[in-house]
Amino acid sequence: MSDAAQPTAAEVRAAADAIKTALDRHLQAVERRTGDDDPAVYEAFNELAAAAEVYDELLYDRYDEVTPFEIPGADDSLPPYGGPGDPHALSVLIRRDYAVAEPQRLLAQAQRLVDLDPDQPDSTAVPVVGASVHAALGVLFGEYEADEIASRHKEFGLEEGDSTLWVSAVEELPEAGEWLGAPFEDADPSLVVCRFDVSAVFDEEDPDPDAEGPVYHRV
Repeated sequence: MSDAAQPTAAEVRAAADAIKTALDRHLQAVERRTGDDDPAVYEAFNELAAAAEVYDELLYDRYDEVTPFEIPGADDSLPPYGGPGDPHALSVLIRRDYAVAEPQRLLAQAQRLVDLDPDQPDSTAVPVVGASVHAALGVLFGEYEADEIASRHKEFGLEEGDSTLWVSAVEELPEAGEWLGAPFEDADPSLVVCRFDVSAVFDEEDPDPDAEGPVYHRV
């Protein structure tokens, strides 16, 4: 940015004052909140987030300096929680992506499981899995729970991609078999109590090489 386009010191100071005002309003809204989903608190939060973003940008443009805090923007955060205050049931949604990094390892592990199956006829001489990755995945995920596969993925020739876990609040458990036809169709981000994301993109953004683990979004 050229010197002519840089914000003035007075503009940076005004943005800092705006944060102080927004911070006071946010605290007052929290102190006077009428419930977990008080709209005044969410409005004050959004005003504080907007003021912080403006100040952060002006501070960087003028002084090449950043703030020690980060308020998530609308594009990378969950909407305000809109579920019951005291949920009587939970719905846990999990997605984990894997790349088949070593197909031969995957095939060998799946065939080993088939060979150890006590119900497998002794006369079977032809490998059940063969060269079919599709069949191998069916054997693997049919034998192990998803959490065990996550902890042993390298052993099975898999490479981790992104993963996410959503804990959503519901008033009561659905009827048995009610959602099995479309298990993720009714996922509502506003009902998420807490969320954990794991992605290599967070490693790239985090300057601390020792930092690891899931990114926690909300409780």
